[in-house]
Amino acid sequence: ARMRVAVVGAGVSGLTATKCCLDEGLEPTCFEQSQDIGGVWRYTEHIEASRPSIYPSVISNTSKEMSAFSDFPYPEDFPVFLPNARLLDYLQRYTERFGLRKHIKFGTTVVSIRKRPDFATTGQWDVVTEADGKQTSHLFDAVMVCSGNFSEPSLPLHCFPGIKRFQGQYFHSRQYKHPDVFQGKRILVVGMGNAGVDIAVEASRVAEKVTICTSRGAWLLSRVFEHGYPWDMVYNTRFMSLIRNSLPGPLSRALVNYTVNKRFNHENYGLQPDERYFLVPILNDELPSYILTGRITIKPGLKEFKDNSVVFCNYPEEEPIDIVVFCTGYNFSFPFLEEDLVKVENKHASLYKYVFPTHLERPTLAVLGLIKPLGAIMPVTEMQARWVTRVFKGRRANVNTPCNKTRSKLDTFGLSYDEVLKIDCLVYMDELASFIGAKPSVLGLLCRDPQLALTISFGPCTPYQYRLRGPGCWEGARQAILTQWDRVLKPTRTRVPTGSSSPWPSLLTVLGFLLLLAAVVFAF
Repeated sequence: ARMRVAVVGAGVSGLTATKCCLDEGLEPTCFEQSQDIGGVWRYTEHIEASRPSIYPSVISNTSKEMSAFSDFPYPEDFPVFLPNARLLDYLQRYTERFGLRKHIKFGTTVVSIRKRPDFATTGQWDVVTEADGKQTSHLFDAVMVCSGNFSEPSLPLHCFPGIKRFQGQYFHSRQYKHPDVFQGKRILVVGMGNAGVDIAVEASRVAEKVTICTSRGAWLLSRVFEHGYPWDMVYNTRFMSLIRNSLPGPLSRALVNYTVNKRFNHENYGLQPDERYFLVPILNDELPSYILTGRITIKPGLKEFKDNSVVFCNYPEEEPIDIVVFCTGYNFSFPFLEEDLVKVENKHASLYKYVFPTHLERPTLAVLGLIKPLGAIMPVTEMQARWVTRVFKGRRANVNTPCNKTRSKLDTFGLSYDEVLKIDCLVYMDELASFIGAKPSVLGLLCRDPQLALTISFGPCTPYQYRLRGPGCWEGARQAILTQWDRVLKPTRTRVPTGSSSPWPSLLTVLGFLLLLAAVVFAF
């Protein structure tokens, strides 16, 4: 009999987990409490996203080429950065293409997951679900938890002196529905994450005044990066990753400082991060211009609340405020699991490679997507699922080692409220890929296919690289890599002036080859 696997959630992680189970010949059953796929990308009154849930159109922060599943590129006519409706369309196509829907039980909530009495020998689980008010018990050989880390808002009111005397309105960012609530009001946004900045920008269009307070500051990136290319296709390359991870910490920080300040000087805008912190950049295309035009003001950390105002640290004047939005992140929890299965302490879970609980006798429980990479989450969770399903089959089962020792030399963007969830995306992907034999061999390709080797080394690290070899090898991977820029330019280059061809691409190819050759010589 085939190994039966329970998948909790039919969002991005749950869909790719289901597909990877099928690829490995396992028998998945995916339980989704809503009536359709999509997770946080499907906005309804019952399922709110980690970010404002009723925007005209929520736009992804990662480009389509970098956020595609590794064997299923986006259609070339899709925009480079996707509105949630188009991303949901992509997930629907993925579901239909690989026949996933018949393995999903909608309107079904997972109530509990418990080890069987003979777990030490069988690794099996008792899973209780509820649908239409009726509970059902199931037996599974393995479980993949794909419920995400945006389920429980973190609102530490005890950290804000005077909040009980504040007479205005306050709420967590997850409760935000529509900017109309801010009409003519004076708004304070606490926190500088993506959600906070997006809400502040949205509110500034209708509010009297909007203030963002932050004790740490933040690096700000635009989706439009150098020469107008998508930020992640320029930033996340193997060559740039090698430089970032090879330089000493101070030099690496100086490089990041120089790169992000090329667009605008963060110190002049009140955004320069504290030197003690090396934070995940936030992505927003509008904040700098909104600061310039006075629609948004940046203030230091919050000192205390008054009746109808707030006081900022090292700031003498009180600031009148009507509404406070706390963008203070999320706690991750798994109410359907026994407490000792995934031990959560100080927002840290003891998970080997951020996936497997370290103390179980059998590696048959995996948690997917409990990370925040500087880049797209979809390829990362897919790689986790590919590795996990191989472990379930006993191909790579040595996972009972101390948790999460892997760090790049540059501890990338690590110091924040959830530092253990933030990882160097490329280093982590390469490590998991090496576990299953799917990491691309640049040196090997240099002899057999130099064009592909150059593209992999100096071009964006798109997910298709992990389908060139190993289990799940996809014959279309090479073509997908070599045509990735065509799919980026197709929806934007809709008007091409006569005689616009340029010799630069070929010159860059020659230069890239020389750089790669020098790197190989240096390595030896």
